[in-house]
Amino acid sequence: MDSPEQVSSADNVLRLLVVLRERGRLRVAEAAELLSVTPPTAHRLLTTLKKHQFAEQDRQRSYLAGPRLIAALSLHQDPASKLQTIGHPHLEELSRRTGETCHLITLEGNGIRFVDGVESRHALRVGSRVGLLLPAHTTSGGKVLLAPLPDSELLALYPERQTRMRDGSSRDITILRRELATVRRHGYALNLEASEQGVNAIGVPVTLAPSGRAVAAVVVACPSVRGAKQRLLEFVPHMHATAGAIAQHLR
Repeated sequence: MDSPEQVSSADNVLRLLVVLRERGRLRVAEAAELLSVTPPTAHRLLTTLKKHQFAEQDRQRSYLAGPRLIAALSLHQDPASKLQTIGHPHLEELSRRTGETCHLITLEGNGIRFVDGVESRHALRVGSRVGLLLPAHTTSGGKVLLAPLPDSELLALYPERQTRMRDGSSRDITILRRELATVRRHGYALNLEASEQGVNAIGVPVTLAPSGRAVAAVVVACPSVRGAKQRLLEFVPHMHATAGAIAQHLR
């Protein structure tokens, strides 16, 4: 028969798993307060979860949901929910590093859907676009998702061979093809007020190995007065690291 101490430990572990699922991030002190235990005890429990890959730590030593917990949560989720569950803590970290609003998007026809986002803490910031559908060719995230497509698939998405811009004008699809070729070379795409006045953004793909399929895009957006092209380019290494971490958990 299990001892009261064993039952209490099991109960505490399950409570920590629930909190990691709901909050996405947990510090030792927070866990100790939540469970009404000492910090060393909370640390031991979290270390056990980390050992068995139900938790992992970021650079600030906070605990995040680990790959085994994410996999368990994702069994019965639709793809968008699974992507949101996996990606959200990584978006939070990226937003903290860049100081700007970060989104995770997917391709939906020739549009992009914002499936998750974390807003900047600046008073002047780009607000959340979660749920919004925008033309893919006018956005940085949309371009990095269009770029890997074979030409036949791209043309199927634009049967009129034209793309409509924010100001209502139309452009021949050959212009978009040239832009996408540049995106493929650089590994990122820029949006300098193309989809919304006063907003600049940069996007990188979330690419699955070994297929090389881009299943989503990570985007950092900021007011154009604070986000000139050069500043956006400084975010690229952090964005690729974020996209890589998300892709690793999606496998």
